[in-house]
Amino acid sequence: MPVVGLIQRIVGPLIVAKNMIGARMHELVRLGELGIIGEIIRLERDRAAIQAYEETTGLRPGDKVEGTGKPLSVTLGPGLMGKIYDGVQRPLPGIADKSGSFIERGMSIDPLEMDKKWFFQPLIKAGSKVVGGDILGLVQETPLVLHRILVPPFYEGVVRHIVKEGDYSIREPIAEIETPRGSIQKVYLAQTWPVRVPRPYKVMMPPTIPQSTGQRVIDAFFPICKGGTIMIPGGFGTGKTVMLHQLAKFIEADIVVFVGCGERGNEMADVLESFPKLRDPKSGEPLMARTILIANTSNMPIAAREASVYTGLTMAEYYRDMGYDVALMADSTSRWAEALREISGRLEEMPGEEGYPAYLAARLAEFYSRAGHVITLGSDDRRGSITVIGAVSPPGGDFSEPVTQNTLRIVKVFWALDSSLAHRRHFPAINWLTSYSMYFDQVTESYNKEVGSDWGRIVREAITLLGQEEEVKEVASLLGTEVLAESQRLIVEVARNLRENFLRQSAFHPVDGYCSKEKTFHMLRTILKFYRKARFAIGQEVPLNRIMSLPVIEEMARMKLIPSEEIAKVADEIDKKIDEEINLLVEEQARKKKG
Repeated sequence: MPVVGLIQRIVGPLIVAKNMIGARMHELVRLGELGIIGEIIRLERDRAAIQAYEETTGLRPGDKVEGTGKPLSVTLGPGLMGKIYDGVQRPLPGIADKSGSFIERGMSIDPLEMDKKWFFQPLIKAGSKVVGGDILGLVQETPLVLHRILVPPFYEGVVRHIVKEGDYSIREPIAEIETPRGSIQKVYLAQTWPVRVPRPYKVMMPPTIPQSTGQRVIDAFFPICKGGTIMIPGGFGTGKTVMLHQLAKFIEADIVVFVGCGERGNEMADVLESFPKLRDPKSGEPLMARTILIANTSNMPIAAREASVYTGLTMAEYYRDMGYDVALMADSTSRWAEALREISGRLEEMPGEEGYPAYLAARLAEFYSRAGHVITLGSDDRRGSITVIGAVSPPGGDFSEPVTQNTLRIVKVFWALDSSLAHRRHFPAINWLTSYSMYFDQVTESYNKEVGSDWGRIVREAITLLGQEEEVKEVASLLGTEVLAESQRLIVEVARNLRENFLRQSAFHPVDGYCSKEKTFHMLRTILKFYRKARFAIGQEVPLNRIMSLPVIEEMARMKLIPSEEIAKVADEIDKKIDEEINLLVEEQARKKKG
């Protein structure tokens, strides 16, 4: 029997209702005659504070509040891939078909196509013992995603019936499990799960498996691991959205969940238009065949913005439980935190720093804690991961504001986007002096075995060289460039080569947009080999201007445009030219000294 209360007060998206005896925290309710969706966020005696997920204009004190008896949940099953949802899992294309350009309030629409037939292939037989997380069968959801139909968590027993191979809809049961108590539980192709409750797993393991992104500055200097937590802070115009596009396209993950949380409508429209056109670089299939988009822009209800990240996380956990590596991208957590601030203000809670609620740090920690590399539920040793990448939009690019600072205490990777780099058209605009990765040692150990035994040495040498460039520039700014020694000028020249030809990467170039870790290794090794040879030549009194005018420098600059499959051969040829051209200069200088 649903709880029926009455609206007492309306403050924007916050509704206070009375006579709510029997209601529960986080219960989903319907408000007024239109049935506007809301969620209970506070209970005091018979009164409930409800955050509405739709516009509350037109609601009046005295209107009814009907409980559903269920928490805010998402439907998980075949058909999620390629869909575009709002923050509470309503498919936006379906809404557009029904109501046109505007979302009608109270509209209820199935998140999945309930009557669509899916070809189900059972993997177990009647009489088998199963536990939560076991795989009952398979559905080919898209050309890129084989959907594993799982026994829901906390189910356990003997399979008394399972359907034969064939076409079934989400409405039809595909198995019946008899529990130890003798009751029968039906299993469908789809299941529901409350978004604020993390899905269970067996064991959380430390993130140690490298996850390449195709971006040189990341894979070399600030790498990530499967199941890691990453933060991308940057002011307006620093390229966060384009960077997330590149990561979605090239990151080493099976599934991508992109949550557009409170971003401007035109930016999200660009995402919605561009993603369906993108191709998966490995298979050639549309990228949407392994992507879910959740769009809750800044002009949509602010409470639904707060729910959208949990909706995305729950979907990501569902595919993680199948054994997939999932990358979840939230753009941006600042807008999500602003939603928390507004709701907290409506609740008249004691504000914390800059008006954010005192529990901001706890909510951020709760969000990022759902990332990880796990052994999933089930009888087999299946592993999956969720890598969480959160973009942060600090006002004015101020990294000292609360969302950035609280996130920094939680995440393991920090890619600081620099406005000055972006103004110089240097993208990705990751500042190599302030960014860091706590996964550097694990990734280096792996890449030393997988890519090249001196991966770690050359990466550290490059980072050191860029740091030395800053020191040389400080000396030059104080004393003038004329006091610099030839060896110091060489550091500046080679560091400039690193910045312009290695760290800078065009997202829109068909070859340079993606760089394999093997190509990254060869490019970096070649540039540093040139540095060592040039330093030797300067020690033999060869003028720097002669060294920097060698033809091989132009060939090094063009390495970024060489396809990955050809880079090893090209790098070997350039290495030989470096030896030949610099050795000629050294011999010529020796002859001059003798003459």
